[in-house]
Amino acid sequence: MRRWLIGIASVVALLLGAVLAAIAWQLRDEPEEAAAPTFISSPALIARGAYLARAGNCAGCHTTRGGAAYAGGRGIATPFGTIYAPNLTPDPTHGLGGWSSAQFWRAMHHGRARDGRLLYPAFPYPSFTQVTREDSDAIYAFLLSLPPVAQPNRAHELRFPYDTQAALALWRTLFFRPGVHEPQPDKSAQWNRGSYLVRGLGHCVACHANRNLLGATSESVELSGGLIPMQNWYAPSLASREEASVADWPLEDVVDLLRAGTTSRGAVMGPMAEVVFRSTQHLSDEDLTAMAVFLKDLPQAKPPKHDPPEIDASILARGKRIYDDRCAQCHGEQGQGVPGAYPPLAGNRGVTMSSGANVVQAIVLGGFAPATRGNPRPYGMPPIGLEYGDADIAAVATYVRNAWGNQAPQVLPLQVMRARGVQAGGE
Repeated sequence: MRRWLIGIASVVALLLGAVLAAIAWQLRDEPEEAAAPTFISSPALIARGAYLARAGNCAGCHTTRGGAAYAGGRGIATPFGTIYAPNLTPDPTHGLGGWSSAQFWRAMHHGRARDGRLLYPAFPYPSFTQVTREDSDAIYAFLLSLPPVAQPNRAHELRFPYDTQAALALWRTLFFRPGVHEPQPDKSAQWNRGSYLVRGLGHCVACHANRNLLGATSESVELSGGLIPMQNWYAPSLASREEASVADWPLEDVVDLLRAGTTSRGAVMGPMAEVVFRSTQHLSDEDLTAMAVFLKDLPQAKPPKHDPPEIDASILARGKRIYDDRCAQCHGEQGQGVPGAYPPLAGNRGVTMSSGANVVQAIVLGGFAPATRGNPRPYGMPPIGLEYGDADIAAVATYVRNAWGNQAPQVLPLQVMRARGVQAGGE
C-alpha cells in the first residue's frame, strides 16, 4: 500500500513539475524578430494595410460605439469576465506610437504584447498567427497612418485565476502553437487564397466553432458551428447542409451573401450582419470569390438522424395564434415570405437548425440585415420581446420551427429566459 501511495505521489509530482515547466516556458520573454529589412511605409502599403484591416474586421472590436476609429475601449464579454480592446492608433502613450513593426508582428503571430506579456485570445491570434509578415507590416503601416487618439486603455475585468499570466500560459500550453498558413499544392491558387482569408485574417473559426470549458475552439469538423459565448447567437455550421453549408449553392450566390448580406436564398443577421457591414462588403470580387470557392469545398459532416419531435398540441396552437396576429402579414400565412423583402420561414434552414437560439434572438431582438451597397435599404423585423412573455415567445418559435413541413426541436421558456438574461447583461 505504501509503495502504491509513493507511486501515485511520484506521478503527481512529475505532472505538476511538467505543468510548472510549461508555464515557465510560456512566460519567458521571447526575443523579438528583426524588423523586415525592406519595410518602408508608403501610400500603397498603407492602402493595402487598410484593406487587410477591413478583411480582419479590426475596427469591429477596437472601436466603441460613437468613439474614434481604432481607439479601443470596447468591452468583449467572455465567460471569464470582460476584456477591453486596446488603442491601436499611433498615440505614443496609449497606442502603437512606440511599437516597432517587429513588435506588432510578434503580437499577431505569437500573441505577445510589446513588453512580452501574453495576450488574451479574445484577440484572435490563434487565427492571426497564419497572417504573413508582409501583411502584418502593411496593417502596421496603416494603423500608424491614423490620427493619434490619446485614449487610455481600460484594464480588463477578469475573475481570478483567469486574470493571471500563469493561467494564460497554461492555456497557451494546452491550446496554442504559432503557425503559418501552408498552401495546399493539390488545390488552386484561388482556393488557397480563400483558405488564407477564412482561416487567418477572417478568423471565422472564432464564431463558427464550439468552445470547451476553457474557451478554446474545439471541433472535429472544420467550421462546424457553435454558440457564440455571452451573445446567445448560434454561428451555424458551414460544413452541414442542415445548417449553413454552401456546398450546393451557385458560386455567385455565396459571393452575393458576403458582399450584400442577402440573396434570394436568405440574409445574414446578428453578429454576421456586423461582419458583412464592417468587413466583407468592402472586399474585392477576387477575394470574395476565393472565399466562396474555399467554403464550397469544405468537407461535409454526416447528417445526424432526427426523431420527429413530440410537442404538445396546445403549445403549437398558442404559437399559431401569435404568428397569425404578428408575423403572417409579412412572412405569409404559409410561411412563404415575400421575395426580395421578407424571408420565407417554410423550409428555411435558419429556422429548422437543431439550435433554436437564432429564432429566439430574432423574435426578441428583431432581425436586421446589414445596409450595404448591394442592399442599401434592407427590410428589418421589429422586435416583440417586450410584448410577450417567455412562454409565448417559446411557443411561437416552436410553431414556426414545426409548421409547413418544418421539423425541429421544441424551444423551451427557459431558453428564452436565458437569452433575455444574456441581453440584459451585455454591452
